Amino acid sequence: MRFDDSPVDTSQLEDRRGGRRAGRGLAIGGGGAGLVGVLVYLLVALLGGGSGDPAGTDVGTGRGALPAGDIAARCATAGALDEYDDCFVLKVFNEVNEVWAAQFQQTGQSYQLPTLVYFDDAVSTGCGTASAQVGPFYCPPDERVYIDLGFLRQLQEQYGAQGRYAQAYIVAHEVGHHLQTITGTEQRTRDAQQADPARENELSVQLELQADCYAGVWSTLANRGGNVTITEADLDEALGAAEAVGDDRIQAGAGVEVDPESWTHGSAAQRRASFLTGYQGATAGSCGTVPA
Repeated sequence: MRFDDSPVDTSQLEDRRGGRRAGRGLAIGGGGAGLVGVLVYLLVALLGGGSGDPAGTDVGTGRGALPAGDIAARCATAGALDEYDDCFVLKVFNEVNEVWAAQFQQTGQSYQLPTLVYFDDAVSTGCGTASAQVGPFYCPPDERVYIDLGFLRQLQEQYGAQGRYAQAYIVAHEVGHHLQTITGTEQRTRDAQQADPARENELSVQLELQADCYAGVWSTLANRGGNVTITEADLDEALGAAEAVGDDRIQAGAGVEVDPESWTHGSAAQRRASFLTGYQGATAGSCGTVPA
């Protein structure tokens, strides 16, 4: 994949790497399976799982973080987007928001920018305290995308989500959750879950698949607009990543029984199909309405 020549913008970045480890906090996931933790964490967030730091721990405060100006300077150097994960992810984040802001403007709407947060070990969020084991996630109350860069590398090494565009898919998916928040979809889904607890997992899957679809929409719109040049190989990487984080793949990889009733994100086949739906439809409307 190849980007346009616009500079890397750090205005929506919070670098909280270097914070102290949390001694206690919100227990998320289990067995060291980060992606399993993501599934649990996002469900907690949808159901209103607290605010601030429930355990009073001081985590992710940014001690040791690189100043935004230094990040911008480093990311402007030749080859930085290929060499540094933080530069690449930030550039993708910028391009995803640029595309969606333009789409909102076409319909006379204002797009509220999310914030990207880099963290390691643990971080305090509007959804509670999260450990790095949860992987990348979006928190609706504070409208931030939280990414532990080390987990993205683990995603490639352990879950088979290979390639740079696999990382781009993850970023675009998380910003898809931001779209759901600012359009009211996330709140409607939460209300529906609370009204009918028996549908909690089903509704969570709907939300996640729509975010996958939005990632596909972005891919096509970014390619058309010249933000990013996407090749067939890039598309294959995104599809491979979507399949790698399917609930069935994660459960099988963790050595537990594959149980569709417990799924909160969808199967590998569903996630691949949802990304392709957005990629081929190229409009937010092609991603349907949630809750259905």
